[in-house]
Amino acid sequence: MDVKTHALITLGRLLRSRGYRFVAVTPATHCRVLERPAMTGTLESIFGWNRPFDRAELDDNIVELLEDAKSLEVESGRFRSSVRFATIGELLFVHSGFPTADRDAVFFGPDTYRFVRLLRASIADTAEGECIRLIDVGSGSGAGGIFAARLLGRGAELLLADINRQALTFSAVNAILNDLPLAKPIFSDVLAGIEGEADVIMANPPYLVDDDRRLYRHGGGELGISIAVRIVEESLPRIRPGGRLILYTGTPILNGVDPLIESLQPILQLYASHFVYEEVDPDVFGEELDRPAYANADRIAAVGLTAMKRG
Repeated sequence: MDVKTHALITLGRLLRSRGYRFVAVTPATHCRVLERPAMTGTLESIFGWNRPFDRAELDDNIVELLEDAKSLEVESGRFRSSVRFATIGELLFVHSGFPTADRDAVFFGPDTYRFVRLLRASIADTAEGECIRLIDVGSGSGAGGIFAARLLGRGAELLLADINRQALTFSAVNAILNDLPLAKPIFSDVLAGIEGEADVIMANPPYLVDDDRRLYRHGGGELGISIAVRIVEESLPRIRPGGRLILYTGTPILNGVDPLIESLQPILQLYASHFVYEEVDPDVFGEELDRPAYANADRIAAVGLTAMKRG
């Protein structure tokens, strides 16, 4: 374990010991809150809202941990953390600082919470067992895979796969923070770097058309759905009979038509014994409709797919 990883784990454990809690919100909400007068000196202000702080506002040991993690920035004579921490219940996750402008930024927000709710509902009838193999494709912070593995028993084999090396660093930290030290972060373009089958494959891929092609945001193709289609096409053949694929993503609705489910129908008919596809939220990222890429879209919907592999 390198110094940076060890420092982030130690920092996360310290925050947890002090009762730290923070729910990550949308960028638009975050900006509005930052416009208000700051409540300085709180851990939530520094590591949740990601506000700048004075050196005297933070304990020496926390500042030293930020330095060791190479996550302490100087901003107009003040300091700022380049990482944030968010919670889902008792679970704690490190992720990128705000705003997530870098191409390799690791995002955590409302989609993360919707994803884990879908996972809870979709694996509720899966029996706990040490033989279960889980793969989180495009794992980001690892929140989905870690949440699912905790539900199914800590003996489950968990692979956290991503092409973003910053995401792999964070997911390694988060697995240890949440008592899954045997979880394996692995560099993989979808499933290209992984051998064998799995009982559960889950994914929360990007689904917007992003001009900057940020890894957490750009979904590929003209409509932002290409990565999601590829994940389904590559995953269903690799799932064991009776296993399942759980996908949370988004899709533009064009004149009342959902192009994602239309694209997925052939592969679902080939491999799935049955599936459930539904809108989790009918209207997300409405501000994107002002952009040329969405000139013909009625709305952007967040959707969830749970597909059972034919036996």
